[in-house]
Amino acid sequence: MKAVVLAGGYATRMWPITKHRPKMFLPIGDATVIDRIFAELEADDRIDEVFVSTNERFADEFEAHLEDGEFEKPTLSVEETTEEDDKFGVVGALAQLIDRENVDDDLLVVAGDNLMSFDLSEFVDDFFEREAPTLAAYDVGSREKAKSYGLVELEGDRIVDFQEKPDDPKSTLVSIACYAFPRDAVSLFDTYLEGDNNPDEPGWFVQWLQDREPTYAYTFEGAWFDIGTPESYLDAVAWHLDGESLIADSATLENATIGENVHVMDDVTLIDTDLDHAVVFPKATIENGAVRRSIIDEGTRLEELDLAGALIGAHTTITR
Repeated sequence: MKAVVLAGGYATRMWPITKHRPKMFLPIGDATVIDRIFAELEADDRIDEVFVSTNERFADEFEAHLEDGEFEKPTLSVEETTEEDDKFGVVGALAQLIDRENVDDDLLVVAGDNLMSFDLSEFVDDFFEREAPTLAAYDVGSREKAKSYGLVELEGDRIVDFQEKPDDPKSTLVSIACYAFPRDAVSLFDTYLEGDNNPDEPGWFVQWLQDREPTYAYTFEGAWFDIGTPESYLDAVAWHLDGESLIADSATLENATIGENVHVMDDVTLIDTDLDHAVVFPKATIENGAVRRSIIDEGTRLEELDLAGALIGAHTTITR
């Protein structure tokens, strides 16, 4: 079985934090988002190759990350785009990768910004039991949230209807960008695109596919985070830390108050400062301030500020 980790997005909703950094490299505790996925794929002997699909802008960063990493399976596969407007769409980029890498095998596809509480090996088990197209589905618990995803309607475990980003969702069960396809279904990506169908979201392909052959859902409980906004990233950090805080040994704290779900990285200096639900990247300095539900990038200096819901880009100096 082959696997594709989708990592081609530009994460514009998280700029400036992700303007020069793939969002998949954002830390969740001691590991990055994408490394958590790599670790699971590395441990599953049924998966013999992992293709990391990214864009030209971030290709060098991914190449360096893979070279420095501990995983043997991932290899880089680069789509020829450098900005958001050039993107082929997820289905278009996936079809190109299948052709470019000569994929002729069962295929697992997972978004590199997914943080999931289930083991990918359990999802693969479910797929091999059926040997049919399968997706992971999660109840987001809100019809308003469901409008942003692909809505799944089931009879048992079989998908009987799929609506991509519906205006009036009938339920809250959605697809989470984790898919498995048997070998004979992989060629259908080209068939789908030749029919002038939507190349953007995988959900459009699933909607088309489930009308043609039996397609199933692996439903799970627990937690799932689609890390595409500052809020979802901070929520994922909070879920991982579970009310605790992670402070690097090299950080300097002088009269600093650390609340819940705070991640402070290497060589950060905090003086007369309160932090709560915040992520502070290496070598940042905060003096005489308060920071809540905010992300402070590396090398930043902040003085005498009260911040809530802020994104502060790297190497920025702001003083009152």
